[in-house]
Amino acid sequence: MVDLVSQYEKIKPAIDSAMQEVVAKAQFINGPEVQSFQKDLEAYLNVKHVIPCANGTDALQMAMMGLGLKPGDEVITPSFTYIATTEVIALLGLIPVFVEVDQSTFCIDPEAIEKAITPKTKAIVPVHLYGQAANMEEIMRIAATHNLFVIEDNAQAIGCDYYFTSGEVQKTGTIGHIGCTSFFPSKNLGCFGDGGAMMTNDDSLAETLRRIANHGQSKRYYHDEVGCNSRLDSLQAAVLRVKLRQLDSYIDARQNLANAYDEAFAGIEGVEIPARSAKSNHVFHQYTLQVPPQSRDALHRHLEAHEIPSMIYYPVPAHRQKMFEGLKLTMADLPVTDFLTERVISLPMHTEMQNDQVAFICAMVQSFFNP
Repeated sequence: MVDLVSQYEKIKPAIDSAMQEVVAKAQFINGPEVQSFQKDLEAYLNVKHVIPCANGTDALQMAMMGLGLKPGDEVITPSFTYIATTEVIALLGLIPVFVEVDQSTFCIDPEAIEKAITPKTKAIVPVHLYGQAANMEEIMRIAATHNLFVIEDNAQAIGCDYYFTSGEVQKTGTIGHIGCTSFFPSKNLGCFGDGGAMMTNDDSLAETLRRIANHGQSKRYYHDEVGCNSRLDSLQAAVLRVKLRQLDSYIDARQNLANAYDEAFAGIEGVEIPARSAKSNHVFHQYTLQVPPQSRDALHRHLEAHEIPSMIYYPVPAHRQKMFEGLKLTMADLPVTDFLTERVISLPMHTEMQNDQVAFICAMVQSFFNP
């Protein structure tokens, strides 16, 4: 699904030099590379504050802690997402309120958000799934109307531009009160281990998040609140600084590959290619088709037989996971979510794809549907 070895080979001298510099200085935790990466990412995203941390799941948890959410508060989020988005809600004693996604974009449905709001609702967590932005303009309008916080899960869409009706353009992750991202190696911007970050334009909130990420302390050994130990190490920051300079070219490569897939699959009966919202430039963390449910698993096996990887993101939605069985979930049925879990299949999507590989994948998908 990804080719991190080939990606590394192309930037090997810069990566090796950056990592060796960290080793030579032996400042492995909160060293100068972490501060430099923070500034680089702030400039790239045009956001006032980036708070690096250990991983994307920590980022989501600390965002909810930083906003002062309390046990029993309700948090609206999609069920059609990776479990990290929702498990931190339950971990903090908050109540996840699962709502539908848009069938075409896979992102949270603003109309479903509005219907789910109660007096206990305190926050909304939209997920920019597969690299496409949720409808942030409408989500922020709803949040302002009901005095709710917005935490963007931007783990799959870093670098994505969101287009407001006014003509303003903002990077996803910088629009809500807090944005959260992951630098897991397979992400569009990935390190060589675990890593994550929070983003905000709120000065006071940024200070709170920095304290929480550092044991709740602003001064060493003086702990003002319960916090976490969540740090991005200097080696990972060094890798990320190098790869951040490549991010726009990585996005271009992903979009070009998506265009080739679109052209190959657009005419296949029963196959739906990914929608391209006019509100954002899809950065294609994943390229996800919708196929008839009776064909999905067979297509997966067909591709596997030809040594082509494919993945189901995600076969079981959050609201049907065993981990939530003990919670009294307040939601109606989610037929769109159930519909998608039976139909989605993701194809290889990375920056190092060769033309012959793309042609082979396209031919094998086409041969399955039109033998």
